[in-house]
Amino acid sequence: MNDDARTNIGTPAPASAGPGPAELREQVERTRDELGQTVEALAVKADIKAQAKERTAAAKNQAAQKAALLTEQIREKAGQAARAVQDKTPDPLLEKAGQAATAARANRTTLLVVGAAVAAFVLVRRSRGQRR
Repeated sequence: MNDDARTNIGTPAPASAGPGPAELREQVERTRDELGQTVEALAVKADIKAQAKERTAAAKNQAAQKAALLTEQIREKAGQAARAVQDKTPDPLLEKAGQAATAARANRTTLLVVGAAVAAFVLVRRSRGQRR
């Protein structure tokens, strides 16, 4: 064994042999950042309540979109049906229906009173019929 080998035992290695303190600090910081991101990702996955809220919001949004689409389709079909009925209905009948609608609008109060009286009469008759 030579003298150089004995004197180098226990002494730190030269800078070229391994990472220096600055490089080690950078590695530690990178590792901390990665660990922090991993912990955040795990916390998000473990938050079942937040996931349920997100799914609920997504389901509500999807239901609202479907409802809007169905409403539009229904309106379209109703318009088509109304046009078909109007095309097949004879003109004299359409005129009479228009006159009846105009008369009903003009006498709205009278019609409401008569309707309420008829409803009351029917209810009274039913209640008397159930007692017997």
